[in-house]
Amino acid sequence: MAGMPVLPLASLAAAAFALATSELMMMGLLPELAESLDVSIPKAGLLVTGYAVGVVIAAPVMALITNGVARKRTLLMLMAIFIVGNIVCALAPNYTVLLAARVFTAFCHAALFGIAAVIAADITPRDRQAMAVALVFGGVTVATILGVPLGTAIGQEFGWRAAFWMVVAMGGAAAVTVVIWLPSAIPVERVNLRQELATIGNRQVAMALVVSGFLWAGLFVVFTYVAPILGEVAGASEEAIVWVFLIFGLGTMVGNFMGGRLADWKMLPSIVGMIAVVAVMLAVIAVVAHSIYLAVVALVIWGVFIFALIPALQIWVVRSARDAPNVASIINQGSLHLGAAVGAWLGASALYFGINYRHLPWVGEFLTLTALAIAVVAMTAQYKHRKAAFAESPRSAAVAAGH
Repeated sequence: MAGMPVLPLASLAAAAFALATSELMMMGLLPELAESLDVSIPKAGLLVTGYAVGVVIAAPVMALITNGVARKRTLLMLMAIFIVGNIVCALAPNYTVLLAARVFTAFCHAALFGIAAVIAADITPRDRQAMAVALVFGGVTVATILGVPLGTAIGQEFGWRAAFWMVVAMGGAAAVTVVIWLPSAIPVERVNLRQELATIGNRQVAMALVVSGFLWAGLFVVFTYVAPILGEVAGASEEAIVWVFLIFGLGTMVGNFMGGRLADWKMLPSIVGMIAVVAVMLAVIAVVAHSIYLAVVALVIWGVFIFALIPALQIWVVRSARDAPNVASIINQGSLHLGAAVGAWLGASALYFGINYRHLPWVGEFLTLTALAIAVVAMTAQYKHRKAAFAESPRSAAVAAGH
């Protein structure tokens, strides 16, 4: 931690914690939401899809709105959207209002995570940037350990509205840490958005965005329905499901920091290796889903590696888009959540057409293998580019001449 701006990174992590709790606790509350709102579980799952769609729509819009705005002011504006949106969720009288409130709340998501990642990289030495991003996204893993199980438990005990009020309090506390700990004088320049968006066409950036999308589609096909998979397939009780979310969260925390270290060491090879493990574990989950103990072990290992990819993917995008880090970082969040929306929708569609909860991991497997293939192509292309650049350098020419 030496040389790293701990308190500013902690304030960003606190904001990430609140957002991730609000997003991910929905998976544990689907049965309660479905019963309370008198809808099916697949229809309740569309609340996850709606949030993800909101993130996707908002990503380019918020990139335009926040262009050139002071970063601390931007973060506080985004936190205000988050707090208001969750208040409306807590007060929503029916499914339609709740869905609309979830979409509104999502408008802060891509910009907040994207800008937070850029700030973390900018204020940290290059050889620690991936770890700094991992610290910020550590808020997500803490959410899976504390926020999601707590929200699930509160929702089961006091109703899902109480879980949203909990998230409102988390958002307020996070905003206070941003006010106190994040410096006001963080350099920001108004950039030419046309030029920044053109950078998205860079081959490495484009492949990174596509890999992110396919991976998160594979994640949300399964994670959206973790509670019914554990309950209806493995036979877990409601109390056991809360503990599973807690154990899963501990695994994601390990994975997040592991991913940061691996990305600082060998970025693309690490990404390829971690995606390969994710693919293997999805197959294992499908095979052992009937056994609560084996299913939990497989889910935890899966969680370690899928969340290890978060900082690695984000720093891949930021480094590949050197001339457009802000927009690229925000668009990557949009890509992740486009994948999340597609994944949750695919899961709901698969269930509608009669696929069993136990077989959902096979859908995620196909999407993950697609991401793996693209990542391998990206790694090969980068290796060939570096090899060609080295061969053309004056130094290598001198060596070849015997000097």
